[in-house]
Amino acid sequence: MAELNPMEELIVKAMQELGATKDTAIKTSDDIAKKSNRPKGMVNNTLVSLVQKGVIKRVAREKASGYYIIAGK
Repeated sequence: MAELNPMEELIVKAMQELGATKDTAIKTSDDIAKKSNRPKGMVNNTLVSLVQKGVIKRVAREKASGYYIIAGK
């Protein structure tokens, strides 16, 4: 698994607690920001970084994109 900074670890932990661990249980950045108690902009930047590292996957949808942790990470 890629080396994660403390903010990335916090976001992954929040996603695990929300149950965003498969493509049928995706969560929006709003959900993740509320759970992690961090500003949405900071969460969005961290989500982009995690997608680039291959830790999570982004799913584009009509209203808001969703995210989930890639299995085995």
